[in-house]
Amino acid sequence: MIRKLALAAAAATLFAPLTATAQTLPTTPYLPLDIATKAADAALKACVAEGHNVSVAIVARDGSTKVLLKADNSGPHTATSATGKAFTSAAMGRDTAGLAGFIASKPANEGLRDMDPRMVIQAGGLPVKIGGALVAGIGVGGAPSGDIDAGCATAGLKAIGAAE
Repeated sequence: MIRKLALAAAAATLFAPLTATAQTLPTTPYLPLDIATKAADAALKACVAEGHNVSVAIVARDGSTKVLLKADNSGPHTATSATGKAFTSAAMGRDTAGLAGFIASKPANEGLRDMDPRMVIQAGGLPVKIGGALVAGIGVGGAPSGDIDAGCATAGLKAIGAAE
């Protein structure tokens, strides 16, 4: 009898479901596609309203392009320019005009230009920060100046409440 009880207890132990210890996974803020599209569309409309046929890109924090919009009759180079500026802002967490000034201020910083071939260090790229978290970069390329590109990018940030 004792032997039967011991075997039953051993079998119950072996076949009992294992209790998994739940671990808390890290959570990372991100920019949802609908919000990214809203920002890109607002930036594009701002530039088109001023008569500039540009491209607008949103690049996620991980470096992937989420949105790319090209205005009718925008130049073939504008998509690469916009994407590079957005990538640079997402990667570095700062505006590309400020980064260009930072590099120009000290020759030792020149190496930043060669960190990644996707980087475009010209005005027109801004970081997208929501609730203090860097979630993406927005880039505009194709207006007559980087300042105009940056102004259109700012319009995109304002449309989603991310303008500083």
